[in-house]
Amino acid sequence: MIRVRFAPSPTGNLHIGGARTALFNWLYARAKAGKFILRIEDTDQLRSKKEFLDEITYSLGWLGLNWDEICYQSQRFSLYKEQADKLLKAGSAYIEKSPEGAEAVIFKVSHQKIKVHDLIRGEIEFDASNLKDQVLIKSDGTPTYNFACVVDDATMDISHVIRGDDHISNTPKQVLLYEALGFKVPEFAHLPLILGAEGGRLSKRTGATAISDYRKMGYLAQSLVNYLLLLSWAPGENREIIGLSEAIKLFDIQDVNKTAATFDLDKLNWFNNQYLKKEDPQKLAEQLMPFLIERGSFGKDNPDQAYLLEIVKLFQARLNTLNDFVDWADFFFLKEITPEPQAQEKFLSADLSKEFSLFAQRLEGLKDFDISSIETSFRELIKELGIESKKLIHPIRVALTGKTIGPGLFEVIYYLGKQRTRERLLKWVKKS
Repeated sequence: MIRVRFAPSPTGNLHIGGARTALFNWLYARAKAGKFILRIEDTDQLRSKKEFLDEITYSLGWLGLNWDEICYQSQRFSLYKEQADKLLKAGSAYIEKSPEGAEAVIFKVSHQKIKVHDLIRGEIEFDASNLKDQVLIKSDGTPTYNFACVVDDATMDISHVIRGDDHISNTPKQVLLYEALGFKVPEFAHLPLILGAEGGRLSKRTGATAISDYRKMGYLAQSLVNYLLLLSWAPGENREIIGLSEAIKLFDIQDVNKTAATFDLDKLNWFNNQYLKKEDPQKLAEQLMPFLIERGSFGKDNPDQAYLLEIVKLFQARLNTLNDFVDWADFFFLKEITPEPQAQEKFLSADLSKEFSLFAQRLEGLKDFDISSIETSFRELIKELGIESKKLIHPIRVALTGKTIGPGLFEVIYYLGKQRTRERLLKWVKKS
């Protein structure tokens, strides 16, 4: 049976690179009717934190990457000691004492050529004569990464080790340990790096942000997963939009590209927009509620769900993230708005008391307050005043929304309603 593992360390959050590694392991297991094991590498007790563990497991669940088994290295110390003793008895390792008398277990590296057939990169050859003897158990009693990794993978019957190519240098050390312990060497597949848009390693500016942060920024799990899927793998036929259930039918680790992938935030935004446009408006409104409440744009008590749904439909096609809605549509939910300073300076510095008063009166007198009637009323006023429509459209928009861009002005007025439109316009009318 195919058995793969994702082995994060709870010394930090789950980032883009780790999420893709987890995704490709999960996909391979599901595609081959195998098992996906989550192994928490928490041997560093000082740096391992519960908040990081919680973030990692929550993020994996949010992405839809459910695991079949979970284990913790911190609960397996006796197993590492048992295997180290086995190597000591066989003469493949020795004890090294520190000046203070603490003992470490050291593995004797045999100088030989090591060949590994990587499922992504093909044959890789290593020269072990360049390696020093390897520490297995440190003087404080904790196992080193390479030793614990080999013991765990072997005793968990891991058939395929799928990990980032930053681990290629660990491979010869681990192969030697597999052989010395009499374990079967698993298949290896090293995933290419994910680079920033400018070609360097990912930084916070170019996307190296925790998965939980992407969630807080308003990205949908399915769009983020779809994008991660295409970082070094393609479903064929120039397809881009593909869900997990369909990817399972097509995925094979040997089809992963060995060249580095480029993380492009603009492309991720495009994916998120595609998924947001197709989302059921009611579900989208439900997902938006926590964002609106957190920003103080929406009351927690008895919010008008029907009204929210209408505003969601107004913006849905344009959104790149859920936060875009909060940024762009907040004026529909706030009692008081403050115009953007530059917008106020540009469009509300002139005295438009007459024009705003007349338009407010026109709207108040409308029998049918619908988008068509609102537009007709505006066009008639512009004609009577003998001015271009842009001379009034932009100032009215800023007065009503605080912003220079947004939905059509007449739709804005319709959804704000007569009373709020009148109040916001008259705020800019100078009292005589």
